[in-house]
Amino acid sequence: MKLVALLYLEEDAPSVAKLLKEHGVMAYSRLPLEGHGAGMKGWLGEVAPYQSHMDFALLAAEKAEELMEAVARCDRCQDSRHPIHALQVDVEKAVQSGVSISNLNK
Repeated sequence: MKLVALLYLEEDAPSVAKLLKEHGVMAYSRLPLEGHGAGMKGWLGEVAPYQSHMDFALLAAEKAEELMEAVARCDRCQDSRHPIHALQVDVEKAVQSGVSISNLNK
C-alpha cells in the first residue's frame, strides 16, 4: 500500500480532481494550505502566500505508480511555474478503528 500526496495551487483543483477521476481514484482527502516562498530575483523578502491544496490517498502500489506517471505527464496547470507536485511513500501498516488487527489479515 502507498500513500500518494499531491500539492498544487488552488486554481488547479478542477484539473487535479479530473486527473484523479480519470485514474480511478475515487476516495481521497483534500486540505487547504498556505504556501510560502522566498522573493524572486530583484524582490526583497517573501512573496505573497500561495493558496494551495493537498490531496492524499491510500492506494495499491500499481495504482499509485499509475497516478505518479499521470502527474509527470500532466500539462494542465494554470501556471507552469507552479506545477503539481506528487510524492509517494510506503505505508508500513494501516488499521481502522473498531477492527482488531488479527481480523484485518483474514
